[in-house]
Amino acid sequence: MSTPTSMPTDQEAPPKLDLDAFITQALGGTPAPLHSYFESFRTLYNKRLWHQLTLKLFDFINEPASAPYQVEVFTRFVRDFESRINSLRLVELAAKVARQIDNPQSHLLLLSSLLTRIREAENPSKEAEAHLLTTIAYSKLVFGDLDGARKDMDSSWEILETLSGVERGVSGTFYQMAADYYKAKADYAPYYKNALLYLACIDVATDLTAEERLLRAHDLGIAALLGETIYNFGELLMHPILDALDNTDYDWIKRLLFTFNEGNIGKFEAIAPLFPKEPILQDSYPFLRQKICLMALIEVVFRRGAGERTIPFQTVAAETRLPTNEVEHLLMKALSLNLIKGSLDQVSGVAHITWVQPRVLSREQIGHLASRLQGWMDRLASVEGRIAPEVSATA
Repeated sequence: MSTPTSMPTDQEAPPKLDLDAFITQALGGTPAPLHSYFESFRTLYNKRLWHQLTLKLFDFINEPASAPYQVEVFTRFVRDFESRINSLRLVELAAKVARQIDNPQSHLLLLSSLLTRIREAENPSKEAEAHLLTTIAYSKLVFGDLDGARKDMDSSWEILETLSGVERGVSGTFYQMAADYYKAKADYAPYYKNALLYLACIDVATDLTAEERLLRAHDLGIAALLGETIYNFGELLMHPILDALDNTDYDWIKRLLFTFNEGNIGKFEAIAPLFPKEPILQDSYPFLRQKICLMALIEVVFRRGAGERTIPFQTVAAETRLPTNEVEHLLMKALSLNLIKGSLDQVSGVAHITWVQPRVLSREQIGHLASRLQGWMDRLASVEGRIAPEVSATA
């Protein structure tokens, strides 16, 4: 068979397949362990068992020894009957095969020519089209064409939004691609959102290697900390992906995430000396300091009952370790981010808080909430004790 550098990847229709000649050439030009695959290809093709042939093709492509021959099998053999097999499986085959082509132009040509054929098919599959657009977007991202990647990513999403019952693998691939795109752009909030959606589409324990779990947990942690609109870490803190950080050089990032969730400035200052291990955190220290102050403010409000949320600026200053003259700006920032709702009285120097953003609670915070609930129950019992005699007297 041909070497990878000479394999045809152009869009022109190949000559009509001579199955016997193709199989004979393959048997003479490939290692012996692959011969059984080609014999199966011949049998299944002649019997028109397209589904079984598709499964056998996946087995072949997953065989490491097949790597140098995959593109020719796809362009010469699969191309002959591609209209007879499931379009989505065809795209998945193409995505795997394209990885064997290092040349960006040839790589993208194989995928884009297939996209044209899928769009022009008698019964075009929109799900397959979207999946292929995602695959092309990811290839462009790898090759450094971020603008092209964004265009194809958006086109894929426009299709996916109109579909119902999309396969998890299709959704997962899209969210994975989107997350990697936003990572390349250092756009933390959308990376955080899409990375979590990607994890929701897979089995983290089996679909990711230990190294991949560690990298994803690290990146999610950094994104949560540096995202300008991320002040609720609940979904991440509850996700098993964070366990990948345990007993590693990055376990302090997990502690830092819980510290932010608690709004604990003391713990923040204790962990801050580790920031030079992550230069991006060290460079972002002023932002992180403001963020922990905002989280501390949320904690101040949360610890108070509904009737105790008129809070003096001095109290906020003490809890956040800020000068009193900076408290008003902090409160206005929290209001603008919709972390709290209420009003400020600059003359009296107090904040009237009516609502605070919900979040996941630590054990300590749950204990505090339990104490408040017990206090409420005690007051209720006291009221019941006072009115019970009166109710009995009038009965």
